Amino acid sequence: MPAAETRQELDEKIRACLIKSRNCAQTSFAILQEQFDLDGDTVLKALTAFPGIALRCETCGAVTGSLMALGLIFGREDLDDEKGFQRAVIIARTFCQRFENELGSTMCGDIQKSKFGRKFDLLDPKQITVWEAANPIDKCSVVVGTGVRIAAELIAENRQE
Repeated sequence: MPAAETRQELDEKIRACLIKSRNCAQTSFAILQEQFDLDGDTVLKALTAFPGIALRCETCGAVTGSLMALGLIFGREDLDDEKGFQRAVIIARTFCQRFENELGSTMCGDIQKSKFGRKFDLLDPKQITVWEAANPIDKCSVVVGTGVRIAAELIAENRQE
């Protein structure tokens, strides 16, 4: 993160965005978009369906949102740019490895089990009530913060001026 941004300020931004959006994928991307002045309002819109890949406990939205930001920065412009493809995939894989090292998995369901003691079907009204009582904003803010921090570190390590 830029030096002017303290960890506490960043955590507060993540929490506020997560409260507003209720979407870890959009929150991760929105924070990185702001921090690194990225284009991508269409990407932000597309990420609506990405928390836990459509709430199926699949890939965590903090992963997908962060990978979208990394793709905008490091992705190739031309489909035949093999070097650009390799570089972007190496950075994305590094992100996933670091995220998994810190949280145990890149899968939403596994992270839910770790943070909440169980997985939730967030389209089931009964499970949503239990989810809401389990303090999801605080727990998921930590997950999103981890993804944003790792992505920001990779941007700083790999960005060519």
